[in-house]
Amino acid sequence: MTATGPGRTARVLILGLVGLVFAVPILAMIEFTLRRGLAGGYDLARWTALFQGGLTGEYRLVLVALGNSVGLAVGTVAIVLVLLVPTMLLVHLRFPRLRRVLEIICILPISIPAIVLVVGLAPVFSVVARLAGSGVWSLALAYGITVLPFAYRAIQSNLDGVDVRTLSEAARTLGAGWGSVLLRVLVPNLRRGILAGSFIAVAVVLGEFTIASLLGRTNLQTALVVVGKNDPYVAVILSLIALFTAFLLLLGIGRLGAARPGRKAGTRTPSVSQPTSTGAPS
Repeated sequence: MTATGPGRTARVLILGLVGLVFAVPILAMIEFTLRRGLAGGYDLARWTALFQGGLTGEYRLVLVALGNSVGLAVGTVAIVLVLLVPTMLLVHLRFPRLRRVLEIICILPISIPAIVLVVGLAPVFSVVARLAGSGVWSLALAYGITVLPFAYRAIQSNLDGVDVRTLSEAARTLGAGWGSVLLRVLVPNLRRGILAGSFIAVAVVLGEFTIASLLGRTNLQTALVVVGKNDPYVAVILSLIALFTAFLLLLGIGRLGAARPGRKAGTRTPSVSQPTSTGAPS
């Protein structure tokens, strides 16, 4: 007996429930921003006033913080992938006995509370501040540790489904150096896992508040808290804008992982000439 997947009705029901879970909070936020207070009814006055002002004054902080968070997301992804992917491949190819040790090290940060992580990183950040400054970019070091478990699991699941050893040995046999093997053979085969890890890393960084708040850095979430203390309606509007921006960013990352188009079915193939007989006519 062959196993069958869920039917069309079940798939629609599951997707509908998942969509409802995401849609209800967003619709509630939109409804909250459209309220007219004690007067009753709804209008777009708050949205209009915010955009007519051009997000200047006290709200300019949110634009700066959004830029900081996007930069931190890019920096975190770069740090994690540049350090994690080569290390995982090296352990997988040369030191398979260390795979369990690497897994424990990568998964460990998920069990450490953020406040404990900040206390442990505070001396490190003090040294970094003396040597290279204490800009918001330094948060990428802490965020790299935070997203390490998620990125590791995403890449490892893809790595288990690829015969990395055979691919690398074949490329080496054909004369490729280790740099070419890594960039032109192994990384393209791990593209989905790498993009999945990047997707999760960006989502975690854009929603992180505790570490940035305790270390006194400004990111999107800390800026929204500051604005929310003065005007909760504007804070919710800005949260919706930030949510839409994050959705577009994640959608762009997801598009990068789409399958590459193959050759068209109608591509003409070169014809092979048939040998002609040279015998004498009868």
